[in-house]
Amino acid sequence: MSFPLSIPSPEWSFFDLGPFRIHAYAICILIGIFLATAVTSRRLTKRGGEPGVVLDIILWAVPLGIVGARIFHVLTHPNDYFYDGANLWDVFAVWKGGIAIFGALLGGAVGAYIGTRRAGIRFWSFADALAPGMLLAQAMGRLGNWFNHELFGLPTTLPWGLEISPDNAAYPVGLPVGTLFHPTFLYEIVWNLVGVAVILILERTFRLRWGTAFGVYLIWYGAGRSVFESIRVDPSEIFFGLRTNVWAALFAVAIGLVIILVQSRRHTGIELSPYLPGREWKPADPEVEFGETDSVFEDHGNEADEPVESRDVDATSTTDSRP
Repeated sequence: MSFPLSIPSPEWSFFDLGPFRIHAYAICILIGIFLATAVTSRRLTKRGGEPGVVLDIILWAVPLGIVGARIFHVLTHPNDYFYDGANLWDVFAVWKGGIAIFGALLGGAVGAYIGTRRAGIRFWSFADALAPGMLLAQAMGRLGNWFNHELFGLPTTLPWGLEISPDNAAYPVGLPVGTLFHPTFLYEIVWNLVGVAVILILERTFRLRWGTAFGVYLIWYGAGRSVFESIRVDPSEIFFGLRTNVWAALFAVAIGLVIILVQSRRHTGIELSPYLPGREWKPADPEVEFGETDSVFEDHGNEADEPVESRDVDATSTTDSRP
């Protein structure tokens, strides 16, 4: 059935490429990771980071983020995996769907901490650079939910209602065919994209550093998610009258506030470098580098027989001892 004032669900969610099945949701996730990486790399480089250093960090953050996302989903949907006759191997079948952004944040934070320590980058500097990129990645992830016909909201008569087939497993029992639903995927996409602009504007206005930009991200995303999650109809564990992810969203808001308050008091000065003390990266001086190379072809007479004082300069670190 076609609705002139509604949002249709896509007619496909995957395609086969030879022996491989490519899911639209997976494509959206990969595009989101690419966007987040590109934005974070550009922002961190502009703040003094070595070009490409972000790749050393996401090699830890992305895998642990996926593991955390899966663990959080399984723990908050136990009835889908632990019942009489259940195949316990499905707990690991992430390709069948089932990841949670709040678990990804927890696992990704652990991975980012490991990666930043190994790369010599301040964890909070990386988090600030990542903040708008995270919202872009999450917006792409929600587009993947649209392809999967999942995570829609309560019935609505609004002109932007989402069409869902009545044979969908999540279609509420008893509702007539043709019922439209709130497109929560679209609400969250718009909310996240607006959040990107909000973070960038606040950064220019208040010089957000030392983790405060990431704190704004947590507050913005958590506030929006707590609302959108409340109108979804898919099954979820309920605690004290609220869905699990609503509690997680409110917790994210609280953590964001704590980060801003604590970091603003701990660091009142300007963040001069994204590097840990003693781990600073300094680009080589092209003039010095090429000048030394050219000197090889010059005739220095007998100077080579004379002792020369070493003029080696460490181009990768300084004596800066800022905390």
